[in-house]
Amino acid sequence: MFKRIPVTIITGFLGSGKTTLLRYLLQKSNQRLAVMVNEFGSVGLDGDLIRSCGFCPEDEVEGRLVELNNGCLCCTVQEDFLPTIEKLLLWAERIDGIVIETSGLALPKPLLKAIAWPQIRSKVYVNAVVTLVDSQALVQGSPVFDHQALQRQRKEDEKLDHLTPIEDLFSDQLSCADMVLLSRSDLLGSESIELLKKNISKDVRPGTSVISISNGRIDPSLILGFRKEHEHEHEHEHEHEHEHEHARVFSSYIRLELNLSQSECEKLFQEISKDFQVLRLKGRIWFSERKLPLQIQMVGPRISTWFEDAPVRAWSPKNGGGLDIVVLSLDVCSEDRIRKLISERIS
Repeated sequence: MFKRIPVTIITGFLGSGKTTLLRYLLQKSNQRLAVMVNEFGSVGLDGDLIRSCGFCPEDEVEGRLVELNNGCLCCTVQEDFLPTIEKLLLWAERIDGIVIETSGLALPKPLLKAIAWPQIRSKVYVNAVVTLVDSQALVQGSPVFDHQALQRQRKEDEKLDHLTPIEDLFSDQLSCADMVLLSRSDLLGSESIELLKKNISKDVRPGTSVISISNGRIDPSLILGFRKEHEHEHEHEHEHEHEHEHARVFSSYIRLELNLSQSECEKLFQEISKDFQVLRLKGRIWFSERKLPLQIQMVGPRISTWFEDAPVRAWSPKNGGGLDIVVLSLDVCSEDRIRKLISERIS
């Protein structure tokens, strides 16, 4: 069965913890991932840090790990990104997703536009933009801890065609984020963390979660999504609390037979995202007038949808329209509360 490949973009300044997070995801996600890393110069990433984590068999590393070290990816998107993503898509039948770690100088928007190019948009979708923030640096007044290293990186990138001030770069990274992770939060007190979250929340889109982490540790499914279909049983449709560093996550499963339009559903999910601090929402919606269900993938405020056949064993409504979703949230969002919100919106 045809599948679109999710692309996750990890962005953030030099030293914010991108590589630490990436290594953790590669080691703990139990997913088959391909990786694109964009660093360069003497302060760039040593590819051995990724190769040595054992994320794939040795004979597949050269195909599933691509290092781009000839310039900031957002400035070389035409010449570097498209051929690289096409190369990684040769593995489409054998991978669950693609992760891109950008340079600390990268602007996320050009990458997001590139993923919508006609050559590849039917094969991939943006799973999430995850922005790493060095909380220790930010509490001291700047998003960058090592300004000298950042300036060296600017000078070493001969193809850099944007000299965006640090503050504007930071604003761009936050405005594109579907999830913001505060790294090194274990080095700060709870009051400082809460103040950072409050300040950052002013600069992100409504529905974007700000989560404190340390050592790159977070439940991989919150960032990468679920590898297997959520074929769940109704007797288990209650909150399941998980402890992952500082984030307590609750899950809810919602199955309803109802008739809504696609635009009504997407608007409804945006409201659920804001009201319940939703980290991820995944599932399918059936419309009585369509043969195929609508696939839903949502991270923070970002929602991706397309029509795709469901597996043979998947639940489906008996009378045409319906929805089957799983919700991961920072809030205790029980099935009853979400059902009530849905009922209020369609009444």
